[in-house]
Amino acid sequence: MSEKVHALAKQGFGTGTNELYDRARPSYQANAIAHIRQSVRASPPLNVVELGAGTGIFTRALLAHPDWADSIKELRAVEPSEGMRDVFTKTVSDPRASVREGTFDTTGIEDGWADLVVIAQAFHWCPDYDKAVAEFARILKPEGIVAFIWNLEDRNRAAWVAQLRDRIERHESGTPQFRLGLWRAAFSTPSYLANFEPQEENVWDYVLHGTRDIVVNRACSKSYIAVLSPEDKQKVIDDIDAILQRKEGLVWIDEAQGLFEYPYQTFLVVARKK
Repeated sequence: MSEKVHALAKQGFGTGTNELYDRARPSYQANAIAHIRQSVRASPPLNVVELGAGTGIFTRALLAHPDWADSIKELRAVEPSEGMRDVFTKTVSDPRASVREGTFDTTGIEDGWADLVVIAQAFHWCPDYDKAVAEFARILKPEGIVAFIWNLEDRNRAAWVAQLRDRIERHESGTPQFRLGLWRAAFSTPSYLANFEPQEENVWDYVLHGTRDIVVNRACSKSYIAVLSPEDKQKVIDDIDAILQRKEGLVWIDEAQGLFEYPYQTFLVVARKK
């Protein structure tokens, strides 16, 4: 990875962590992906750049979505982690999609190529917002958009989720996690103000299916949990089991199968190039 990548992200998403990440992380809500399509003013076929594409979770959801299936000419994914790129190559089979090494401010994409730049579950790791936004402006066509999208467990709709997040977030070690909102500084940078219209924001509430293993694996896929020692990681898992055994605010879908509601939110921010 480049030195332009946060050290904890480099380690926590490094080789050996990527298969769990791909298996454990949730996909993206169809209505949010549809909203991105509705925000693109250009006529298809469209050129898409996905930055921080990871293992291709969002990529696969976009390519499979009915509003997008016939709209894409080419999708170029950019990802700094070799391990993530390896999983992407194995899991994304669409001939219109490719993946390359790069970062938020060094994409390797030519000027004015993209109708859409999308960043899923990644922009909070950006080390230099102004440089990144300047790069977005460079590679976008006029009136092209950047879509920033995140999924996050909703601590406000179930006590056990609040307890879960309190337990795992103590290991964040000062990293710029999405929930902290540090990424919002991007929208007041000189590059943003010069090149983009005011951003539009949307939030969707929904429920995913959860099981004990889903909750544990998803927690262990967090970069700051992945880097823990085996002993400390086991303490996290034991505490998650205790939280789930207390069942505070837990709503069963099928108790016999151990299946329960896992409250989530999707956050989408759309920025349009002037």
